[in-house]
This record gives sequence, C-alpha cells and structure tokens, in this order.
Amino acid sequence: MARMETDMPWFRELSAEDRSWVGVIVQAGIRGFVDWYRQAADQPAPGSTEMVASVFGAAPRALAGVINLQQTVDLVRLSIEVVEANVEQLLEPGDAADVRAAVLRYAREVAFATAEVYARAAEQRGAWDARLEALVVDAVLRSEPDETLLSRASALGWAGRGDVAVVLGTAAPDRSDTDTFDEVRRSARSAGMDALCAVQGDRLVVVLGGVADPRSAAERVADHFGDGPVVVGPVAADLGQAHVSARAALSALRAAPGWPAAPRPVRSTDLLPERALAGDGHARRHLVDEVYLPLLHARGALIDTLATYVERGSSIEASARALFVHPNTVRYRLRQVGELTGLSPGDPRDAFTLEIALVLGRQSARTS
Repeated sequence: MARMETDMPWFRELSAEDRSWVGVIVQAGIRGFVDWYRQAADQPAPGSTEMVASVFGAAPRALAGVINLQQTVDLVRLSIEVVEANVEQLLEPGDAADVRAAVLRYAREVAFATAEVYARAAEQRGAWDARLEALVVDAVLRSEPDETLLSRASALGWAGRGDVAVVLGTAAPDRSDTDTFDEVRRSARSAGMDALCAVQGDRLVVVLGGVADPRSAAERVADHFGDGPVVVGPVAADLGQAHVSARAALSALRAAPGWPAAPRPVRSTDLLPERALAGDGHARRHLVDEVYLPLLHARGALIDTLATYVERGSSIEASARALFVHPNTVRYRLRQVGELTGLSPGDPRDAFTLEIALVLGRQSARTS
C-alpha cells in the first residue's frame, strides 16, 4: 500500500472507500497465492474464472468503472514486484527460487482474470449503451423529446456540435447491427459529426449531429445501408428538434418508390410531390406555402404563365400564343418562376413539382 501511494498518482486521488477496496483485492490475491501454494504448488494455478471469484469477487462491480484496465495492470505488476522483492527475506534461500516460479504461474492467471473482469464489464456496458441508444433514437422517431433525451445522448458520447439530420434506409441484411453501427460512427467521426444508430425492423436509422449540408452528410454514411432508397430529412437546430427531420425522412422513405430514378441519398424535400400524393399533410402545406402562394402573389402573371406552360406540354411557343405575348416574355417569366421558387420549369423533375404545387394550391383555395 505504501508503494501504491508513492508510485501511483491515480491511487492517491481515489476516495478512502475505493482505496480500501483496492487493498482488499491485493490482500485477496496474496492470500489466494499462499493458500494455493500451501495446498498443491505442483498443480496448475486456479483458472481465470475461479481467480475472478477469489481475487476480484470481494470488490464491488462498480470499481471497474473507477479504475481502468491500465491502472489495474499497473497494480498487478507492482504487487508482483513487492512480493518478489520480499521473498528472500521471508523464506530460506533454497525455497525462494521455487516460490518465485510459482508466483509467475499464479500471476499469469491473475492477468487472465483481470482481462476477464474488464471484458465482462465492457460487454455489459456495451449492451447497456445499445439499449440506451435505441431509446434515444426511438424518442426522436416518435416525436417524444423530453428532458432525459440530451442527457442520455451525452452519456453515449453525443457532443451536440450543431445542426442535426436523420437518415433512413434499409439495414444491410448481411452485416450485424454492431458492425454496421461501428462503421457508421467511424464514417461520421471522420467527417466531424456525431452519430446515433438503431435498427427498427428492417430499417436502419442514423441521427447525425454537426451537419452542415444534409445531402453531403448522408453521403458519408449511405454506403452502410442496404439496397433501396436512402433518404435524409432537413436539418434541425438540435437533438430536441430532430423529430422534425425524422418525420420528413419517414414520409420520404414511404414515398420514395414513386421516384425510382431518385439519387441515393435523396433529400426529403426532393420527394415533396411523392409525399404529397401519398397523403403527407406537411408536404402539401409546404408546396402550397413555399411554391404556390409566392407565385400567386408575384407580379407579372407568373402563375398564369406557369399554368399555361404546363397545360401546353411545356411548349414556349404554344404558351406564348395562348397568352398573346412574345415567346421571350414567356421565357422571362419562367426564369422568374425559377428564381422565386428554386424550381426550374424547364427541368422535367422541377416541372412535375411545380405542377403538383399548382394542383394543391387550387384545391386549397387559399390566397394567403
């Protein structure tokens, strides 16, 4: 104990209770060696499982969370040094060599027992972390954030670096969940992001933190999903708001089969038409509020020009004749539509989105 006080700074920083438990472990180890040597020194030393019970069994399991593996190895090494240094003072010279050899055999099993103790602790901690992570992700998906959400995520290493986005897709069937999660976290860390993962049924859910651009962030982890679409929701301010991203991503994943040529990963906002057709009220309101109403309130008859352009099969000349204007006027107005909505009528995919927005806006009969 005196050597531990002088040689191990971490031991001096322990509480009195924890230092006493360390002393109990050391005493149990030395007593166990003496008992074994007295009874049958020519027999193999007790196995690691038996050693765990006899040496480490007296100490509380929580001590493994106070003293790490490296510190325990240092403790075992120092104990062996102290025993060997005092063997000659305690024994006759003819017995010292035999005892030293026995100490080495016994110490080997102590080392195996130490590894077993920490392996069990790591396994239990890993299982607990997996359950905790699943709870956090489930709370995000079910839109049930509470005061425990952030503390649970913090216990899992969530740093809360900034904006959050949820990525969804099919879980790879040929890989274990643990391997997939490790690969996702590794990819996220290399990009400076946090990651929380869970598998629900055949669906892999990844919550990313520190997201600058949702599409770029999803590309970092897309290869770890199985076949099929991979969708990413819009960024949310923090983990407490991540359910907004999750809701959009879930809706987009259900609607994704409607656009077989969608990129992988695809943003939930790129699937607004399919989501609206599938009955997503949030997508319908977004198209009306962000596309239809701005066109309706814009100057220059933009909405009439767009409607005519769609009805005339995207023909500028036919639209110009129907509107009694020059084709260049139609081109100018369509450019304004693109600048106002971010959707180009000349692009087939954007034209489809604009058409759906027109239909939904007319159905809503809203003017503001």
